[in-house]
Amino acid sequence: MPMRNRVTPTGDIVAADLRGAWMGNRGVLHEGMSIVRFHRSKLWIICALRYRDQRAPQWASGHYTVLFFHDEAVALAAGHRPCALCRREAYTAYRRAWADGSGVPVPAAAEMDRRLHEERIVRGTHRRRFHPASWPQLPSGAFVRTAEGPALVLADSIVGWTVEGYAPARARPRAGTVEVITPQATLTALAAGYRPQVDPSASP
Repeated sequence: MPMRNRVTPTGDIVAADLRGAWMGNRGVLHEGMSIVRFHRSKLWIICALRYRDQRAPQWASGHYTVLFFHDEAVALAAGHRPCALCRREAYTAYRRAWADGSGVPVPAAAEMDRRLHEERIVRGTHRRRFHPASWPQLPSGAFVRTAEGPALVLADSIVGWTVEGYAPARARPRAGTVEVITPQATLTALAAGYRPQVDPSASP
C-alpha cells in the first residue's frame, strides 16, 4: 500500500504509486507515519532525490516530512521552489527569472518564500489560491484547472494530470481565460525563461 507522501499540483498530500522525480519539504507534517498537518512553515522547497552522501530519513521524529513530486512542474504548481543547497543552479536560474520577469532586484530566499506563501494559500486557511489568466499568455510549464482536473500547459497543448500520471495531450485553447494553479510569481519566472523539468510522458 503506497504511503501518503506524494504531492499533487494543487499542493495536496496523497497516497499514490506514482514515482517521484524530486523530493520536497515544508516542515514537520507527520506524527508516526501519518500526515497530520498541511504545512509547518513558509519554506516550501524542491530538493534533489540524492545530494552527496546525505540521506533524508522518512518519518523520523522531529525531522521534516519527506515529500515527493512527479516532476518539477507539479512541484512548482504546488507552490514549492528550488532548494538553494542541493539545487543551486536551478535556484539561481529561478531567482534570476523571477527578477527579470518582475523587473525587480534578484530576491532573497526569505522574500520569495513570503510571497509564494501569500500566493498559494488563502490567509488563515489551508485552501489554495487560484488566479485567472488568458490562455494565450500562459507559459509552458504552468498548471491550470480544467473540468477534468489539473492540466499542464505546453506550447500548443495541455496535458491532464492524475495520481496515475499524465493523460494524452489535447489542443490548447487559443482564446478565453482559465484558472491557474501555479502561483503568480512562479508563473512570471516561467514566462521569463525558467524551464522546469517535465516528465517525458507529458510530451504530445
